Amino acid sequence: MVGVNLRDRCLAALVALLWGCNFLAIYAGLQHFPPLFFAGLRFAVIALPVMLLVPRPDVPWRWLLGYGVGFGTVQFAFLFLAIDVGMPTGLASLVLQASAPFTVILGVLLLGERLGRRQAVGIGMAIAGMVVIGVHRAQTAALVPLILTLIAALGWAFGNLASRQARAKDPLRLVLWMSVVPPLPMFALSAVVEGPGTGWVSVGTALSGDAWPAVGGLVYIVLLGTLAGSGIWIALMARHPAGVVAPWSLLVPPVGIGAAWLVLDEVPSVTELVAGAVVVLGVLLGTPRPAPVAEPGSVGLPEAHGPVPVTPDPRG
Repeated sequence: MVGVNLRDRCLAALVALLWGCNFLAIYAGLQHFPPLFFAGLRFAVIALPVMLLVPRPDVPWRWLLGYGVGFGTVQFAFLFLAIDVGMPTGLASLVLQASAPFTVILGVLLLGERLGRRQAVGIGMAIAGMVVIGVHRAQTAALVPLILTLIAALGWAFGNLASRQARAKDPLRLVLWMSVVPPLPMFALSAVVEGPGTGWVSVGTALSGDAWPAVGGLVYIVLLGTLAGSGIWIALMARHPAGVVAPWSLLVPPVGIGAAWLVLDEVPSVTELVAGAVVVLGVLLGTPRPAPVAEPGSVGLPEAHGPVPVTPDPRG
């Protein structure tokens, strides 16, 4: 982060640490709560105070709903299901990086955005890395958790497009109000898939001795992963160009993999580590550069070739 003071560098690294450890919090929560219900509960805890205390962002409802359905409902429903059925938490933090190339591809297909050569190379590298991970997983473990995680990344990508189209003047309010959308569909899905009373029974027993780690995971996700992490991230985005801040999110997979290695004894294979490094490098190359900022009175500056990811990344 050239030209960025030490404090903001430390804050960016702190956000990556908070988001990387979010996957451990998800794992802890899923040891007690059913996955779909836990995903709904994670948003409901934020949604209630938001509706009472935070003014709704001045954006069209269709984009707010699209953001909430894609980024909130689809991403976290499939992510929590994936981890619940066996997706390693560290590998999940890496595979979710597929949301970046998915976002660029969807922007080209749905919004007619241009794809630069550098982006195309990066997307190709990211896809190649994902294919290697998929083939390796098919040979050594169940493939379904990986597919569920990729669907979660695709949901995140659709959410990215909706949040960009919303063009919110206050991104933090958009992020907070996005949390209002997922609880009802999540709880409805939980009632159908997991049973109408299963999730509420888990809430009733949440204060039992063996459930404290799950409650701690929920508190971590809401307070540190979402509110603190997203708040700091948006503040950094407001002070610096998106292209300067966004690459710091690439520290999340190494943190997630390292934390899972230390705490859960999830040892990634050499193949997954190498392929993961290719994915991260591809995401970095495929991230569009921000458009140059015009000086007063200047004209004719070129536009950026595609979207610059500025959506906060709560990662859990």
